[in-house]
Amino acid sequence: MYRNLKKVGYLASIPAVGLVAILAALGQPPHGLDAGKIGAAAETKTTVAKEGVVRTAWSRTDVPVTIDGLAFKPAAGLGSWAAFAAAPHGAMVMGDTVVFQDEVTPAMDAAFAGGLEVTGLHNHFFFDEPKVYFMHIGGQGDAEKLAKAIKGVWDAIKKVRAEHTAPATQFTGKTPVAGKINAAALEKILGQKSETTDEVVKFTIGREGTMHGTKVGASMGLTTWAAFCGSDALATVDGDFIMTAEEVQPVLRTLRKANIHIVALHNHMIGEQPAYYFTHFWAKGPTEELVQGLQAALDAQAHVSKRPKGH
Repeated sequence: MYRNLKKVGYLASIPAVGLVAILAALGQPPHGLDAGKIGAAAETKTTVAKEGVVRTAWSRTDVPVTIDGLAFKPAAGLGSWAAFAAAPHGAMVMGDTVVFQDEVTPAMDAAFAGGLEVTGLHNHFFFDEPKVYFMHIGGQGDAEKLAKAIKGVWDAIKKVRAEHTAPATQFTGKTPVAGKINAAALEKILGQKSETTDEVVKFTIGREGTMHGTKVGASMGLTTWAAFCGSDALATVDGDFIMTAEEVQPVLRTLRKANIHIVALHNHMIGEQPAYYFTHFWAKGPTEELVQGLQAALDAQAHVSKRPKGH
C-alpha cells in the first residue's frame, strides 16, 4: 500500500507530521528517526515529541537584549530550534534561528553550504536593542546530514560572536560618497532602462499576476527593482526581487555568490496567483560588479521559470 501511494506521488503532498499518522494507521510506519544520532550530529540535546518529531534547540543567552526597554528573557522568544520528522526520503527539517544583523550573512552562507533552504528572514519585535532577526530554514534528506547542517549554521553564528561579543552596527567596508554613476553602462548589462532621481539610478522590472480575480502588475507592486547610490568606483545597491516559490532558492544562492547581502525574505500579499515572495538586498562595491551580480540572479530566475513544471 505504501509503495503504491509513493509511486503515484500522493505522499509528497502530505505534511510530514500527518504522513507519520497516515502510514501508522496503514500499519506501515516510515523508518523512525534516531534522536541519539541526530543529537550527536548536531552536538546538542534532543527531545522527542509523541508523534516522533525530534527537536533540538539553542537559547540565545549570549547577547543581552532589551525590547521596549525591558530586559528580555530568552525563554520569551529568543530561541533557535530545529525539528526533524521522518519522511519517505529519510527526513525533513524545519527550524528558526535567532540572528543579529552581522550574523545573517554567515548563517545563510552556512545554511546553503549544508544543503539547507532559507525560507524566511524577518523581525519578530519592535524597539529591540540590538536588532533581532529570525532566519527560517528547511531541508530534506539524511537526518544526520541535516543535523550537521544545522550545527554548521549555529557554529557560524557562534564564530561571529566569539570574534566580537557585541553585534556590529554596519557592514564592513567604506561608506560610498556621492559621485557619478554611468547609468548607460548599467543599462547595457541589465538590458533594462533606468530612471535617475536625485543622483539615484533605479531599475524596475515588472511581473504580472491576479488577485481577487483582478489583474495586477508592476504599478501594484509586483516588481524586481534595484537602486544605485554613490559612484561607479564605490556604490551601494538596495532593492527587491519578486519570486515564485521555486525561484527563491536559486535567486538567494546567486545573490550570495555575488556577495550581495539578503536583508529580508517574506511575502507582500495574500491570495495572489501565482504566490509571490520578496527578498530585499543590500551590497557595496563598484557598480559594474554589483550589476553583474544582479544580472546573474535574474538569469538564475529566468532559468527556473523556463523549466518544465515538476522539474
